[in-house]
Amino acid sequence: MKMPNRDLLVLLKNEYMSQSAIDHEVECLNHILHDAESNEHFCIAHELVERNYITSRAKKILKAIRYTELKPFQFLINKN
Repeated sequence: MKMPNRDLLVLLKNEYMSQSAIDHEVECLNHILHDAESNEHFCIAHELVERNYITSRAKKILKAIRYTELKPFQFLINKN
């Protein structure tokens, strides 16, 4: 699996873990985060509010977040 470009702070309860055990823990964390950060889960957790309507359509949400800033009168709301 390709290692993502992210910084993780891993606090270990056992200070005597081997390097391979630590690498395995980090790989598992990356796998969990990869699933949680997917576009599908992002679209499930957000709604796009435009001037006259609210949409939960994944295609519209992904199109809106493609740019660094939303257009005027567009808001991204987290449903959680």
